[in-house]
Amino acid sequence: MLNLVDAVAPPTSLTQARHQFQGWLQGFGATVADRWPSPDRPLATPPPGSDLAPVMGNYGAPYLGHVLATLVDPLEFARRRYAKYGPVSWAGGVGFRVVALMGPEALEAAWVNRDKALSSTRGWQPVIGPFFHRGLMLLDFEEHLDHRRIMQQAFTRTALNTYLASTADGIDRTLPTWRPSSRFPMYPSIKQLLLQQAAEVFVGTKLGAESDQLIEDFHHTVLGGQAIVRADVPGGTWARGLRARERLERYFGGQITERRGGDGTDLFSMLCRSESDDGQRFSDADIVNHMIFLLMAAHDTTAIALSMLVYELGRNPHWQDLLREEAVNQPIDVPTLADLEAYPLLDAGFKEALRMYAPAGTLFRQAIRDTEICGYYIPRHSQIAINVYGSMRLADWWPAPDTFDPSRFADAANRAAVQRYAFAPFGGGAHKCIGQQFADMTVKTAMHKLLRRFRWRVPDGYRVPLTWGTGPMPADELPIELEML
Repeated sequence: MLNLVDAVAPPTSLTQARHQFQGWLQGFGATVADRWPSPDRPLATPPPGSDLAPVMGNYGAPYLGHVLATLVDPLEFARRRYAKYGPVSWAGGVGFRVVALMGPEALEAAWVNRDKALSSTRGWQPVIGPFFHRGLMLLDFEEHLDHRRIMQQAFTRTALNTYLASTADGIDRTLPTWRPSSRFPMYPSIKQLLLQQAAEVFVGTKLGAESDQLIEDFHHTVLGGQAIVRADVPGGTWARGLRARERLERYFGGQITERRGGDGTDLFSMLCRSESDDGQRFSDADIVNHMIFLLMAAHDTTAIALSMLVYELGRNPHWQDLLREEAVNQPIDVPTLADLEAYPLLDAGFKEALRMYAPAGTLFRQAIRDTEICGYYIPRHSQIAINVYGSMRLADWWPAPDTFDPSRFADAANRAAVQRYAFAPFGGGAHKCIGQQFADMTVKTAMHKLLRRFRWRVPDGYRVPLTWGTGPMPADELPIELEML
């Protein structure tokens, strides 16, 4: 029985308040589920003679569906559904019936999309609304491929090495400002570090008032896309996000002509000048939309991946020491892409953090015609959630899936045993993340420098509480016992 007296007792800190609310939410969700049991039903009846199986599931509580369970513990909810229904199931939530896909076969079917029945544009629209309109991930089919061909010019190996030199310089300027303590706030510190890096490397701004405003507007745009109350109410998260998005549009739009005629090496300037092999270029509106989306995609995923790698290395000092020994033995201050390929343990640790805490945890599609996935009938208009996070924590493919173990990726025998889509933190098919190498080099460069400057551990008994943004992320400041070497 939910104890409302305990639930509303005054907290002594913001962190305790978050934990208290999460506990209350979990109790409330369990109470709702117990009070309104929901029978299993097929999503739709397969066409006669098709030999396809119906997608089974249940709605959950009236209107809310299973939304509370997915907010409180999305991993355990997903694993329970997988155990009960298999790789394709459906669940209710705030008026929708969402088809969930789990496991490498289902993920591959959605990403390869052989019959072009799944739309990314329509899948993402109900989720992030107007905040990341027409970003690359949200485009479909030939238009998506055309935009990707143009954008690829900003992600060549030469361009990435230029970004990498600027990234290393920015990290070197920031890390000396960190003051070791017994409860160093690692997550906000990493977010600020990477936001500053994004402002310089992506946009070419210097630290100061312009950079600060850009960072603030980007922050509110991201929060707007995650708002629960989706109405343009003054003072609300959605409204602040819309105003921030408008300022970003004016900021980028006002500089395009100058950037096109310049020789800047930041990503914004490169996009303004990018041209495909057949001479196609982005319109002004395209550039604005892509910049706002790329800032979100690059910053959020790298902040989650780096933070959770720091957390796991703080819990596993043996692995931290091994990675530090590797970094100290090759003390390169400004690594190139080729240099970063020579750190196999760092690569294995990064991959294991991605497996455990997929930064892009759920990806969305909508069926624009009847189709099938893994032998299940998917009717037109079905909203589809591709559960990357849950899929990479299934014991079917990963022994002891909740244990941090970089050795899964550290030797050829283990790497060969990983089925292609059993490890897919950057998606797959035509929509595989174009910024995968950028995220890889950013996290590895930051970690390489952290290992050479600091030692850290998590406080005794501490386990990071997770909340949901683009993927599983710390719900608190991720307090770390940080000390100088």
